[in-house]
Amino acid sequence: MRRAACWLLLLASAPALALPLFDGGHTKLNLQDTHFPDDSLWREELGKRALDSGGALRLRFAGGSGGLGVEAHYQLLARHGDTLALVDSAPAALAPPGGLPDDATRWWDLTDTLRERDDTAVVQRLDRLNIAWSGEKTVLRFGRQAVSWGNGLIYTPLDFLNPFDPAAVDTEYKLGDDMLYAQYLLDAGHDWQFVNVQRRDASGSRSGEVSSSAIKFHHFGAEREYDLLLAQHYDQAIVAAGGLANIGDAVLRGDLVLSDSDNGWTASLVADWTWSWVWGGRNVSAIAEYFYNGFGLDEDDYGELLLDGPGDSRAMQLRERLARGELFTIGRHYAAGSLLVELHPLLNLSTNLFCNLGDQSALAQAVLQWDAGQNWQVLGALNLPLGGSGSEYGGLETGVEERTLAVGPSGFVQLAWYF
Repeated sequence: MRRAACWLLLLASAPALALPLFDGGHTKLNLQDTHFPDDSLWREELGKRALDSGGALRLRFAGGSGGLGVEAHYQLLARHGDTLALVDSAPAALAPPGGLPDDATRWWDLTDTLRERDDTAVVQRLDRLNIAWSGEKTVLRFGRQAVSWGNGLIYTPLDFLNPFDPAAVDTEYKLGDDMLYAQYLLDAGHDWQFVNVQRRDASGSRSGEVSSSAIKFHHFGAEREYDLLLAQHYDQAIVAAGGLANIGDAVLRGDLVLSDSDNGWTASLVADWTWSWVWGGRNVSAIAEYFYNGFGLDEDDYGELLLDGPGDSRAMQLRERLARGELFTIGRHYAAGSLLVELHPLLNLSTNLFCNLGDQSALAQAVLQWDAGQNWQVLGALNLPLGGSGSEYGGLETGVEERTLAVGPSGFVQLAWYF
């Protein structure tokens, strides 16, 4: 199956090169090796280690005339491996990454499942499908697309529409949502942006209770910029402000987000400092970031996440956001750092550390990116969780004696071909 999936993705890309409106694409093949410690509950199901392989084909199509434009991205995604079964068996909020995307809650169902077994899944889908109109100062775009907001570089509380996992290695494309997007440009370089995202509820009906609407003002300046945002997200109000400022050779960024949750107004905050310099003839950049997760739990309350019933209201809100892919952290206070070194113009090494300050656990990560040729790229990553039993990265306690949800060291490698 693994070999067949590789040939399928490579062969599928060849005919696309002659299609009308074709605007490029890529094929990616990856392999992940995950180890589980002796006290891990996953070890009982999967053994000492789990191997997973995957492939992704993306074909981009674009066209237009005058101010009108259309865009479509076709995806063929395949995954084969041991951990696919965990996506269904694990608690929804704590399921391991690796499952293929679906459109169960999106307004339009543009995903077709071609194969689905315990260890294999293949889907085809449209990740972008929109029509746009661009004027001198106005942009309107309707359909499946993606937007990114906020000033956080690792943790992104203001980017509540399909944000990336802070530890994600391949961040080339965000998942698209079905929305109306509008932008109005002002003479001084400032702009207004508006989005309305429509979704379907558990019954399959389009509902305002699960939709999102937001308006954001961005003030542009040579030394300072700031953002102001008002939003209604899953029937809850959001008020946010953020910005960045140049301080010498460094840049200070941050966002403050207030959400009118079931427990009243809940604040989340991110602040980061970035600096770039030349060290030994090599370009180097560093990020230091603090994140306060207002929806996070104290260490003693982590067990609430594993409950099937309602449980504590704060834990329920966190579970909902974890399951929706809006949050990826369960604690309250985090510090993160990243150091990127350009070893060669075609080879970059990034070392990252994500720390839960509350339970004293962390995830150490090293990522290598190599542009192996004009149209080839290799990504590699090593992940090392650190922490004691009962902590976020050391493994949450399950209630089963001497069994946790611990995941050990893992490695990831991906080969991409662009055409």
